[in-house]
Amino acid sequence: MSKENTVSYSINEIRDRIARGESRTDWARVDAMTDAEIEANMRDDPDWAELMNIDWSNAKIVIPVPKDAISIRLDNDVLDFFKATGKGYQTRINAVLRHYMLEKLKDKKAG
Repeated sequence: MSKENTVSYSINEIRDRIARGESRTDWARVDAMTDAEIEANMRDDPDWAELMNIDWSNAKIVIPVPKDAISIRLDNDVLDFFKATGKGYQTRINAVLRHYMLEKLKDKKAG
């Protein structure tokens, strides 16, 4: 995507545009595209490069729930590993713990 085609709007400007029913999306063009054309456009988009070959068939919708702030002691190497993965490392720790919990609950129901 070239920078000359990039336009920025504030959230209030976006809300005003939506309220007026304005859209800069050419929905007729989008509706006319085939799945193959959409996939080809996605493959050409560098933002999708790492996501194109992921199998999403088992993806689950996760609705965020409120979290409790706690203090937890973790081994340094475990914490360093998750921190090295970048921003959102606490969310990833939570996801790993959730997966473990769900597997244990599944085992409990089976047994």
